[in-house]
Amino acid sequence: MAVNDPVGDMLTRIRNAQMRRKSSVSTPGSRLRAHILDVLKSEGFIRGYSTTEYGNGRTEFEIELKYFDGEPVIRKIERVSKPGRRVYSSVTSMPRVANGLGVTILSTPQGVMADHEAREKNVGGEVLCMVF
Repeated sequence: MAVNDPVGDMLTRIRNAQMRRKSSVSTPGSRLRAHILDVLKSEGFIRGYSTTEYGNGRTEFEIELKYFDGEPVIRKIERVSKPGRRVYSSVTSMPRVANGLGVTILSTPQGVMADHEAREKNVGGEVLCMVF
């Protein structure tokens, strides 16, 4: 079955795996998903991820989830910009998540980055998701 929203699918897989207290979850690979996982890792929301190469260019990511005292580190992860409604934000109107404790992941002309990094570089872009 074709997936219309690959990023939303990855976020849902992470959310579902954490509800079941899984240590890891797999998702099909893409460059955008890899960049989002890089941001999640650098911000400390996941332990890391590994790439498995299959034939004819197909890849898969194995995402290691992170827990603290038995509770998932990611309390809430939600998709903002969807295929039916794209959401863009300038630097001045960029949303703050949980008063700075969470992170907004943006796709900017300079790459996929967290909101605080986008503010430093003074760039806006498409708001992909919010994590806290």
